[in-house]
Amino acid sequence: MIPVDVVGLRLDAATNQPILVLQEAEGARLLPIWIGAAEASAIELTRRGIQPDRPLTHDLLRDLLTTLGRTLDAVHVTSLADGVFYAELHLDGGVTLSCRPSDAVALALRTASPILVAESVLEVAGIVVGPEEDGDEQVVEQFREFLDDINPEDFADPTPGN
Repeated sequence: MIPVDVVGLRLDAATNQPILVLQEAEGARLLPIWIGAAEASAIELTRRGIQPDRPLTHDLLRDLLTTLGRTLDAVHVTSLADGVFYAELHLDGGVTLSCRPSDAVALALRTASPILVAESVLEVAGIVVGPEEDGDEQVVEQFREFLDDINPEDFADPTPGN
């Protein structure tokens, strides 16, 4: 599993669908994951340090874990099949729960838990945008240009039967 950081959220110009962008913590690959608007809002609120007046679903899950004395050890983006990403929540005591990557990331950000991606997922859907010396602005611009030319279906798993 490869540690990643949340780079940010972008909007797919063709579909107006939010895209969660993850980047290898010590690498050049980016991983775009198309997500829903509600999850994008939940992620962005946390990234900006905004506390809603009432807890959102991901805040409730964080508070439930805390109340039950459990911790989220890590989030794993485990696979990609037919253009759909899959993730797991790894709790203390060896408990693993399947979930959507967007929900997993929203919860990981609220609990300061690591986000990890399977090497196989990065091999299939990861994008290398350019050398690090290009600078952040140029990397972001290259990625935006890339997003203008792709669709979620482009990330379908090429392995037959998966």
